[in-house]
Amino acid sequence: NDSTSVYPSVNEPKNNLPQASVNSSNNNHETAQVTAAGACSSPKEQLPVQEAPSTPSATTGTTADSKVETDGTGGRHYSYNPPTGSTVWPAKSAEPQGLPRSHILEKAGIVNKTKISDNGKRLRKSWSPSWTVLHGGILTFHKDPKSTPAGNKSTQIIPEYTVELRGATINWATKDKSSKKNVLELKTRHGSEYLMQYDTISIITDWVLRFWLSHVTSALAQFLQLCDTLCTTLCTTLCADGRHSTPVSSTESEQGRVRNKLRRFLQRRPTLQSVKERGYIQGKNVFGCPLENLCTRERSTVPSFVDKCIKSVEKRGLDIDGIYRVSGNLAVIQKLRYKVDHEENLDLDDGQWEEIHVITGALKLFFRELPEPLFPFSHFNKFIALQFTSLVWLLVRSLPQPNYDTMKVLFGHLHKVIQFGEKNRMSAQSVAIVFGPTLLRPEVESANITMYMIFQTQIVEFMLKETDKIFQA
Repeated sequence: NDSTSVYPSVNEPKNNLPQASVNSSNNNHETAQVTAAGACSSPKEQLPVQEAPSTPSATTGTTADSKVETDGTGGRHYSYNPPTGSTVWPAKSAEPQGLPRSHILEKAGIVNKTKISDNGKRLRKSWSPSWTVLHGGILTFHKDPKSTPAGNKSTQIIPEYTVELRGATINWATKDKSSKKNVLELKTRHGSEYLMQYDTISIITDWVLRFWLSHVTSALAQFLQLCDTLCTTLCTTLCADGRHSTPVSSTESEQGRVRNKLRRFLQRRPTLQSVKERGYIQGKNVFGCPLENLCTRERSTVPSFVDKCIKSVEKRGLDIDGIYRVSGNLAVIQKLRYKVDHEENLDLDDGQWEEIHVITGALKLFFRELPEPLFPFSHFNKFIALQFTSLVWLLVRSLPQPNYDTMKVLFGHLHKVIQFGEKNRMSAQSVAIVFGPTLLRPEVESANITMYMIFQTQIVEFMLKETDKIFQA
């Protein structure tokens, strides 16, 4: 089969993205299957048809000169002529009256990927960069154009793997799966496994968030479809029993008005950020809250969550191998985060938080999600200029009180960690590599990111070795 795929730019308006799939045969041009989703707003619009290699599910009827395809999942009828490649849309009356399916491009970008299992059969790892697209609950990995044979060079991007996320699970990959950093393990319900990796932790973490949002959006769409089906069934039953005197056409018109009102309401709803700015929702989250606001709300200079995590880790033992370097279970860490944001009385001695790497992972996540890092943006260049000098302690003393007190507690704790270096194999340099990019970063990323990473590690390592002098009373 000769299948190609052309995807629109990420910057194109998302509400205009159609989706279609074509599967044609070189030997028989009279046989073709085409499926178009109901993303087109009008049959008169001239929108591009997006092709994908997946096999469509459609009921095909044949006319004299063309194929008439019906999308059984809420699509539209249209005619497709294989020899000429022309597509003809019928009158608007053929368009279904149900709620349209959402075909918004949720995320796209370059990640490193490899497939390690195919329906339970283990495969050899072969890492390669891939343009990856999350769209309508489907994750598509595209082939690297550099891997295309010299004679088949094309400007089109060809899909390599298509993964349905329904029923799939995603977690941080263990060290036995890959020695690379920031690796996600994606398992499908059919037994296939994929690894996704990117060097920047914020980018790979955003993929995790997008997977979760895609799952929620899919569940919401199924719920709305179920409500629509129940409403139609109820109206039909009432009319059949003679309990409703309204003609069927009037009932259908009323259903259409209800759907349109619901659609306009969902499209008109404000964003979470705008609601917070108007004061309707008071943000009381711990994660992602500015350090000064959090300390003011708690009437302290050190966040209580930071204090609880440090005490819990020191209570369980600082001699655990790879402490702060080994990642905890991502799902449990996110569960702990939810508890912290929604419950005032958090007990870290609870059995569900018994793994110490979950506590250390949540503590790192807290500092990573601060809108402004523990080392403020305004002091970034100053710390770089004064590193390895005796003036660092003066710069530390000039920090806002919440930053200074939190930094003092954190570095005092990490200093204890490196004192157990022979047992936990965490030297000052190892701890600095873990915490450097989290605690110290520029406000605007530049082309000197590699040099900045060196400075981040060196500054944190120097402060760990000189903790007693820098934070002395």
